[in-house]
Amino acid sequence: MKILILTNSDLGLYKFRKELLQCLINQGNEVFISLPDGKFVQSMVAMGCHFIPTSLERRGMNPLKDLILLLQYKKILQKIEPDVVLTYTIKPNIYGGIVCRICRVKYIENITGLGTAIESEGALSKVLLLLYKIGLKGAAQVFFQNKRNQKFFKVKGIIKKSKLIPGSGVNLQEHCYEEYPDTDEVRFLFIGRIMRDKGIDELLICAKYISKKYKNVYFDLIGDYDEEKYRDEIAFLEKTGTIKYLGSQDNVHAFIRSHHAVVLPSYHEGLSNVLLEAAACGRPVLATLVPGCREAFADGISGIGFSAKSSDALIRAVEKFISLSYEKRKEMGVRGREKMVQEFDRRLVISAYMDEICKSEEKNKV
Repeated sequence: MKILILTNSDLGLYKFRKELLQCLINQGNEVFISLPDGKFVQSMVAMGCHFIPTSLERRGMNPLKDLILLLQYKKILQKIEPDVVLTYTIKPNIYGGIVCRICRVKYIENITGLGTAIESEGALSKVLLLLYKIGLKGAAQVFFQNKRNQKFFKVKGIIKKSKLIPGSGVNLQEHCYEEYPDTDEVRFLFIGRIMRDKGIDELLICAKYISKKYKNVYFDLIGDYDEEKYRDEIAFLEKTGTIKYLGSQDNVHAFIRSHHAVVLPSYHEGLSNVLLEAAACGRPVLATLVPGCREAFADGISGIGFSAKSSDALIRAVEKFISLSYEKRKEMGVRGREKMVQEFDRRLVISAYMDEICKSEEKNKV
């Protein structure tokens, strides 16, 4: 079979879905990936994927550029003639879905999160929901990563058929359990894009307060700047020793291993891969109790939850963690690992996709 994948980022596709790509290739399928070029593309080509460079702006809506993207997708489908199309992220889901409907090609969509525009519930949100309704209408299956997003689309009348999967799952071998660090200091790690919706404002306020009150507590940040306005403030706080900015890192596992907890004050998520990887490594997580985060941990057992958009709530969660004994922190990490093994093994996600793709293959034979 010819399988075409539409997405907006090489990083997300390779980091969280390379096992699915390999499974598809191993079963004799021809896999095409349509996305902007990036540093992980060649790794996927080496696996056996065919790369189709596709210009795409992840953020914002520009009618002309979005029309060009839609026409690009139509041209790609007409050239490749895929048996199945898999789509991820907002624009590939919408415009890829519309083109698949037009070309009468089977497609499977994955709603990795609602996104800032829809969460804001403004005029743009209404436009996006209308486009989603058009794009998802003919999908053979729509995968959701959390129940709230699934319910939201159902209530809005956008979908009828859908299935819940455990996010992207986590590779339990790649993110193996690591012994908990036994040190007098406490190191917190944030991993994510540097932007408002990841709760960076609350995190910086918390770091300033905690660093003044506790001399053995440290905050480290990993991630690219999605919003440049934070660059100067983070540079200043790094000079004062309040935080340490580690930039973008390919191998986050090594950093998770050396920290005592991962903190994510995000406003919304599809299902946080960062939290899954941290828990798989045996590290407690401190995260907002929003859909996409709260599914990844058991509050008070494998992590500590707190309200979004509240630096006070984050500070209380951090201080609660600091007050725990070494044994309790370690136990939280063990419980997190157990939860990942039981509920979030990436093989569960691969199985869900292969089942849907096999249905298409059977129909083609008939």
